[in-house]
Amino acid sequence: MARAPSAPVQLDGIHGPLSAERSKAILDRLRSTGAETNIFDVHLAIEESIVGSPLTEGNKVDLLQDGPATYQSMIKAVEAARDHINMETYILDDDEVGQRFAAALIAQQQKGVQVNLIRDSVGTLGTPSAFFSRLTDAGIKVLEYNPINPAAAKTGWDVNQRDHRKLLIVDGRIAFLGGINISSVYSGGSFSAHSKTRPTGDLPWRDTDLRIEGPVVADLQKLFIGTWTAQKGEPLAARHYFPPPERKGTEVVRAIGSSPDEPFSLIYATLISALRSAQSEIWLTNAYFVPDPQLLAALKEAAARGVDVKLVLPSSTDSWLVLHAGRAYYSELLKANVKLYERRDALLHVKTAVIDGVWSSVGSTNLDWRSFLHNDEVNVVVLGTGFGKKMQAAFLADLAKSNEIKLEKWQRRSLGVRAKEQMARLWEYWL
Repeated sequence: MARAPSAPVQLDGIHGPLSAERSKAILDRLRSTGAETNIFDVHLAIEESIVGSPLTEGNKVDLLQDGPATYQSMIKAVEAARDHINMETYILDDDEVGQRFAAALIAQQQKGVQVNLIRDSVGTLGTPSAFFSRLTDAGIKVLEYNPINPAAAKTGWDVNQRDHRKLLIVDGRIAFLGGINISSVYSGGSFSAHSKTRPTGDLPWRDTDLRIEGPVVADLQKLFIGTWTAQKGEPLAARHYFPPPERKGTEVVRAIGSSPDEPFSLIYATLISALRSAQSEIWLTNAYFVPDPQLLAALKEAAARGVDVKLVLPSSTDSWLVLHAGRAYYSELLKANVKLYERRDALLHVKTAVIDGVWSSVGSTNLDWRSFLHNDEVNVVVLGTGFGKKMQAAFLADLAKSNEIKLEKWQRRSLGVRAKEQMARLWEYWL
């Protein structure tokens, strides 16, 4: 993946593929505003050959941090829908937040807006069937992804393959995606000094989503419809799922979906390519970090060539096995000059990357075996320093609320902690 590209990168606009000259002009503009980096010279065409989906220009991308702000934006879009709403989620809880979304979706369905919902069977295991019956009784089409009950499975029973995507598409024009599920665990902010805890006394969840308008929404729509079809959902009602694309901004974006049905994770291959192309900085924030050998090597090699490699990881988690499995790699990374930090005062659930200040990724994908091998995931890559600066600012805000892990102190951790790490590593493939 480190060889130079043999073909020019092609961009799509609102009227389809741009001319080679126009594509080159856009990439040259992005290149000229960024730091000295290999991203544009090596990475992009390689990524395109891996992923298949085009880079699209003319998009507007808004960065949303934490649940309250994201939910407010999502509900506003839902309430303004006129044609259809397609929603795909791992968790949809029957709590205050879940009920708020249910009420908004039902209200729109009753107005004639077709609502289609994909919910993961494991992720919604704790949600009563009555919650979904209320939706279907209102006319909403609800598809259970890979049902735990073998009798309900339409595509063969595979309880280990899960739909981890969080995707909302409204009228084929607005899309939301990232790490945020539909749950009251997100009811507290993670940055405000006055919102240290949720009403329950638990830590607030720290997460990131995107609101996107523009031509790339069509690629996200294709991913939703592809999953619906692969899971043998009943035929979707006729709606304008692909309205004529409109230019909404200046961002260059690529949508990337991954599925265990494919030979390899497209998101993983894209990330590895970006890591190997990095020249100045790799800043990753991730909730579940259990690196495989290739990811581990890419991080260490980048640090060895002088790249500033920083990872913000959780100090608290909803999965102690994943936490300790990841910590088992700390010593190796610290010895390779990779800098590690653990976020305080929040349960970190973010899955983001910013590389060289010009290549940014936000989505549902964790840096662990489950995301790369067993889950359906969705990310987008956004190119350019404008959005890159926003991502850098978000990373630095988390960094300011994190504790740095120092090698000397880490090597003095107790035998009990080391034992937990070794036990967790035995399960890392399945976590």
